[in-house]
Amino acid sequence: MAMTDKHSQMLDRELKKGSAELLILSLVEARPRHGYEISKLIEARSRGALSFHVASLYPLLYRLEKRGWIEGRWVEKAGQRRRRYYKLTKEGKKVLAAQRSTWQSFVAAINRITDTENA
Repeated sequence: MAMTDKHSQMLDRELKKGSAELLILSLVEARPRHGYEISKLIEARSRGALSFHVASLYPLLYRLEKRGWIEGRWVEKAGQRRRRYYKLTKEGKKVLAAQRSTWQSFVAAINRITDTENA
C-alpha cells in the first residue's frame, strides 16, 4: 500500500510536533539562541529535511517558556533589531534528558524493526 502525499504530510507534521520540543531544547542547551538562529540551525543540521516556519516556531518557544523549560530575555545590539534569546533552565535540563532518552529508545526500536537483516 503506497503512502499518499496527504498521508505523508500528516505523518511529517506529527513527527515534527513530537520532536520539536526536543530539537529546541537541544539547541539552547549549549548556549542561548534567538528564534531565527534556532530555525536556521534546524534546517542546516537536518540538511533541509526539517524546517520550522516562524509562525509555528515562536508559539512553541512561548509555550516552552511558559512551562519553565526555557528562559527568554531581550537583547539589543548596536545596528541590529532587538532579539529574544532563549536558554535552558534547570527544569528544562531534566526534561531534555528525559526526552533524549525516550527518543533514543524509540529510534532504537524502529531500527530493530526496520533493519533488513531481521526482516
